[in-house]
Amino acid sequence: MMEAGFHIPDGNEALRDDIPAVVELIERTARWVNPETFRRLPIWAPHTARGRALYDAAWSRRYTNTRKATKITADKFEGNVAALNALVAALGVASPKPKNWTVCHIWGYDDPSFAQQSSVVQDPRFFSCVANMVWLPTPLKGFTDTLPEIKAMLRVCSFHLYGWACEHDSVAAQAEQVRSGWTPPDYPKSWPSAERSGVLPPGTAPFTSRIEREIAKRKSKLRSDLANADFLHYPKAEVESVLKFWKIDLG
Repeated sequence: MMEAGFHIPDGNEALRDDIPAVVELIERTARWVNPETFRRLPIWAPHTARGRALYDAAWSRRYTNTRKATKITADKFEGNVAALNALVAALGVASPKPKNWTVCHIWGYDDPSFAQQSSVVQDPRFFSCVANMVWLPTPLKGFTDTLPEIKAMLRVCSFHLYGWACEHDSVAAQAEQVRSGWTPPDYPKSWPSAERSGVLPPGTAPFTSRIEREIAKRKSKLRSDLANADFLHYPKAEVESVLKFWKIDLG
């Protein structure tokens, strides 16, 4: 008789009983953008999203990358850099930027196997939305990507903190549940909820004059970019559409 193999359960199932401990770590260490920052400027990089082509500062030449081994040149695409830069600026993080922190999109991947692409982060309306991001110690990032229970808690917290749930069609059912006032099991008591309106979770950044200056600088850059007729590949129409969606007045 063939000897039976060593049985190992699904990794998520192996951790499921320990979700409260994971939530406690996230509750204690997560860094959130101040709701006033979101109100002043909800989207910080409306010109890009995950997978979009990368261009030089003049929007005239695509960035490429040549592999030394094969000497094959390929176009470069946006990963998560613009979202990270937006979140760091919106948090008002002091220099030098601390190591071992990773941006987590609250409304992003819903496929634990990562076999499918996330249409939410590929949408410039939501990719650099500061209510759609939280900064976490890098070791905790995997929990937010793969455990549905953790995703749900972050989305509920974001909804009560910012008054926003993602409008993308692909997450319509989840967003409707969040807007209904539903609270998931093991939801942190220090996070805002329907009963705790106005509560700021631990780790919420203050709204400072530094952030005000950064918002003014971002708006000025957007005005300049939209007015620059020499930016051959700048997605002007899409940027204007994103700004209109968020009702952003560039002043």
